Amino acid sequence: MPRFSVIVPVFKVRGFLRECLDSVLEQSYADFEVIAVDDCSPDGCGAILDQYAERDPRLRVLHLPQNAGLGRARNAGMPYATGDYLLFLDSDDTLTPGALRAIADRLEETRDPDVLVFDYARTYWWGGTRRNALARVLAEAREGTFTAAERPEILELLMVVWNKAYRRDYVTEHGFSFPPGYYEDTPWTFPALLSARRIATLDRICLNYRQRRQGSILSTTSRKHFDIHDQYERVFAYLDAHPELDRWRPCLHRKMGEHCLDVLAKPGRLPASAKGEFFRRTAELFQRHRTSEPVPAGLRVLEGGYARYLARQRAAAGAAASGRLGRRARGVAAGRAKRAWTWAHQQRPLDPELAVYSAFSHRGVLGDPAAIHHAALELAPHIRNVWVVREDQAEHLPPNVEYVLLGSLAYRQVTARATYFVNNVNWPPSLLKRPGSVHIHSHQGTPLKYMGADLLGKPGARHGLDVPQMLRRADRWDYSLVANRHSELVWDRAYPCRFTSARTGSPRNDVLVNAKPGDGAAFRSRHGIPVDHTVVLYAPTRRDHVRGGHAERFDLARFAEDLGEGHTLVVRLHPSLADGPARGMGTAELHRRGVLVDATDEPHVEEVMLASDALVTDYSALMFDYANLNRPIVVHADDWGAYTASRGAYFDITANAPGHVSRSYRELSWLFASGSWRDPDAAALRAAFRARFCEFDDGRAALRVVRTLMLGEPDVPATIPAPAAGERDVLTST
Repeated sequence: MPRFSVIVPVFKVRGFLRECLDSVLEQSYADFEVIAVDDCSPDGCGAILDQYAERDPRLRVLHLPQNAGLGRARNAGMPYATGDYLLFLDSDDTLTPGALRAIADRLEETRDPDVLVFDYARTYWWGGTRRNALARVLAEAREGTFTAAERPEILELLMVVWNKAYRRDYVTEHGFSFPPGYYEDTPWTFPALLSARRIATLDRICLNYRQRRQGSILSTTSRKHFDIHDQYERVFAYLDAHPELDRWRPCLHRKMGEHCLDVLAKPGRLPASAKGEFFRRTAELFQRHRTSEPVPAGLRVLEGGYARYLARQRAAAGAAASGRLGRRARGVAAGRAKRAWTWAHQQRPLDPELAVYSAFSHRGVLGDPAAIHHAALELAPHIRNVWVVREDQAEHLPPNVEYVLLGSLAYRQVTARATYFVNNVNWPPSLLKRPGSVHIHSHQGTPLKYMGADLLGKPGARHGLDVPQMLRRADRWDYSLVANRHSELVWDRAYPCRFTSARTGSPRNDVLVNAKPGDGAAFRSRHGIPVDHTVVLYAPTRRDHVRGGHAERFDLARFAEDLGEGHTLVVRLHPSLADGPARGMGTAELHRRGVLVDATDEPHVEEVMLASDALVTDYSALMFDYANLNRPIVVHADDWGAYTASRGAYFDITANAPGHVSRSYRELSWLFASGSWRDPDAAALRAAFRARFCEFDDGRAALRVVRTLMLGEPDVPATIPAPAAGERDVLTST
């Protein structure tokens, strides 16, 4: 008996079917069966299913003699299911990698609940991805199991069948089945959740919900949307048959009204000629099932006629338009006032004792600017240091840090008069560079991938980037900090501007160069990592050629397990993926279960690096910083060709690696199992890499920046060996 029976109804999805089937059959967890129901599809889907069934015995195909509709096609597959749990997957959607393993682990952890609710992400036809907006509900309910009465917020999630796993015995016991119609999920999901004695949640994206441009049933203009009324009648009939659930009538009465009004308001759902009739049917249904509870304000419109509803809709639209005009007028006035304020302060002389800092688009006291700031406090206490931050970051700043909010009048005042500007990201275009001001740009690491003007030849990688605007901002730079000659050459090429290259080293790397035993102890203690564990840090970069930028290169849970006893896997995703759906693809859930440590939200990456004993990365610039620790590095380059084709690279990291290179998970696992990750060959590769890319990092970069670029004092230069005969730094287009 398999753990899962995945039921896939199939109708007119020829273009998506293979991707759907592959997403299931290629799961790392293999204890499942697939029951695909060909709902008399006219586009050749049946033949595709038969081809897959010939290759994989886990797939069984049912060919219906005539089209039955989505719900009845699911019903047709259920009698053939033998798994412990039922999952329903629409044939244009896909499971995410590792989804079945995560679901199986969560079911075991919660001792086989009746229903497990997992997360999903909408994937749009134009390439965008958006996680379920109510994902927090899953996270908040992750402790143990519960009933709907104990956590009624579970009913606020999208009431669909495909974001849940159902214990088959529970479904059989209650005789759940799907009715015909457009909204067939409604009379399944409400009864299934309300009757469940034990519900569990999984805060992980297990399914990609495809948002088709055309062809989606629920986005088709049709009178068939009137079906929603019949489906809610079935929900209330279920309550009639189960008086123990009577307490849910007010809740379902409200859900019904909200759902129907949503269908009515959505453009393109109902023919214009049918909207009045739909409203009246909804109002009748709403009145018929009304309870003694007060009607919510938003639903009182159903107590009036359709004409009143239209009047309210027009009034709301007019108020919204008026509000937009008002906000626009106020915005114009505020902009004029701020520009006048800025102009007034620009007429005053620069303040030679004022420095302004920002890092990572105003995210806080971080990176190179933070290191320079701390050095300025030591060497130049007379300089006033002010940070520019976003409003949502202000509460996270260290104590005694002076700051201004981006765009505020205080921001305009200090930026109008400051002499020193330190940033690792360009300042906003509105910031005027005054004569005599000193702009110090630190970048965000040694470049491997194409940057700046080099992106002009990579249209996919520069999607959403205005390269000419980027170069106009870079025209304000006075100094470009570099840690090696490779960076110096790249920045001269990528940013053809009039800055001076400063061979200072990277200030943020001072703590790595000067690392002492125990420097990472605070991070280990905070995350409960035993002091004797070998910590492996995995830090992948984003991919421009992958939807959403995140590509799960291998199963993190498997890697953590394969590392074995005495090891801890720490994962840090690229900062640009921290707030997107990538975290929901498994990292957050594995962190909760103690399988690994998710360090993506750690503000200081230097602390994470200090706490680790080895780095596994792909093409992240983090490797150049990490090399300063002189600890083993493994480059996992299983998609190097695709990466360089889409983004471009200045040299072949697989031929000039800081350690061993793996091109498959099998090779990566073997490197750690065999101990080769830290063998003499790895040390030799690392030494050559360090000589090339840690050239100017001597542990005093931040002090050097303050002394030479801010105070104008001489500094003893770092010892820079001349290149050997014939040696040169080559920038290649790969």
